[in-house]
Amino acid sequence: MKFTDTGLAEPFLRALDKLKYETASPIQAQAIPAVLAGNDLIGCAQTGTGKTAAFALPMLHRMLETLPPKPPTPRVKGKRAPGSPRPAPRPLRALVLAPTRELAAQIGESLKKYGQATPLKHTVIFGGVSQNPQVRDLRYGVDTLVATPGRLLDLMEQGHIDLSQIEMLIFDEADQMLDMGFLPALKRIVAAVPEQRQTLMFSATMPPEIRELAQKWLTDPVAIQVAQVSAPAERISQSVHFVDKKRKAELLSRYLQDTPRSRTLVFVRTKYDCDKIVKLLERDGLRAAAIHSNKSQNVRSRTLAQFKSKRPPVLVATDIAARGLDVNDVSHVVNFDLPETPETYVHRIGRTARAGAEGVAVSFCAGGERRLLKQIERLTRVNIPVEPTIEGFETTEPIVHDSPRRGGSRGGSRNGGGGRGNFSKSGKKPRRFGSKPNASGGGEGEGSGGGSSSGFKKKSGGKFFGKKKASGSTGGYKPAGGSSRKRRRPTSA
Repeated sequence: MKFTDTGLAEPFLRALDKLKYETASPIQAQAIPAVLAGNDLIGCAQTGTGKTAAFALPMLHRMLETLPPKPPTPRVKGKRAPGSPRPAPRPLRALVLAPTRELAAQIGESLKKYGQATPLKHTVIFGGVSQNPQVRDLRYGVDTLVATPGRLLDLMEQGHIDLSQIEMLIFDEADQMLDMGFLPALKRIVAAVPEQRQTLMFSATMPPEIRELAQKWLTDPVAIQVAQVSAPAERISQSVHFVDKKRKAELLSRYLQDTPRSRTLVFVRTKYDCDKIVKLLERDGLRAAAIHSNKSQNVRSRTLAQFKSKRPPVLVATDIAARGLDVNDVSHVVNFDLPETPETYVHRIGRTARAGAEGVAVSFCAGGERRLLKQIERLTRVNIPVEPTIEGFETTEPIVHDSPRRGGSRGGSRNGGGGRGNFSKSGKKPRRFGSKPNASGGGEGEGSGGGSSSGFKKKSGGKFFGKKKASGSTGGYKPAGGSSRKRRRPTSA
């Protein structure tokens, strides 16, 4: 479907034409008409398929349709008449919630591009920076607010934000917000917005907790699912290296030096390892930078800007960068550590193969991470190919899946052989190991405490649900087709 067939207003079509966007992605083609029709919506699509535009474009369209007229201001010789009251700021009518600063900033950039030919205003608020410019924007008045839950609640408690006239509420990457412990904050925010509203919920994965929230917060929503739930993009070539934990850093340096690539993202579990790996790579002559939650927002923004210009070409990150990092031409993603939750794997590798490109995702798996690998394969329904052992990097660690079996081995190796975890000499395809995965998820390991898996030593499927409309709906989802001024003003949407 072309964007001209979606029903979007002319200003947005002109903006899309200027950006050379002609054809809507599957999630956009299904979501835009449904949102324009006023439906609640829950959408699940692969990372990198255009979820931001799927909600941002129809949201801006509806905000433009209901934009209140600007009240007249008494003027004398082109200036506001002395003593005349200032016009009341426009009310806040749309709220977009995002889990991380990077994602919030990225959504703000998208709103700026899509709404450049309209009088709509928006602003972005998040922690880690001074709130004063954000408060000035809010006092002037905006139509749309993009926010992280923590800073939003802070400014609400200070009396700077009024959510009583919200018409649209959007949750982006809802599962990540739950993983980061934002559920209590989200409940407080939802309690502050009107019950009569349009609510949209988007994510790349759809665990049961999200379906429960959809049942509570959405009314008779349209359900959109593009491809299988939690599937990585088909254009990503995935593989795994079995390697001892203590040799991972050495293997990473070797891999980056020997592999033709463009921009490369390396994901690690802890902030401590993040900084350590950057130092190791720089020692080996590889330019790299680190980004994690201990970095100030200004440093993180500057590092991301440099990475976009390939200075440096390698970015080492904790999972804080897995959402909201929208950089074209990321050719490789390296999972230095496997994530504790398989959904995080989907978000990590979704940083490559964006905008129709192809990408490579390589994972380093130590003996103690085999259970995590199995969970990833079960979620994605992909038997990830095993790379041949690189000479000098043969594994010696015991293979641990969940727990040792009574009276037998610890579960065997992936190839059914001697526990080396690589292809057998006969070249047979490795078989899946059969023990059940550990059901415990665990956090994403932002903190530097806890066990590091880098080898460095420290010095010191289901159905969607939704509540029914009070008007007697029989339930079920509708088909998806269905200035010179010194004060800094908000950015035009």
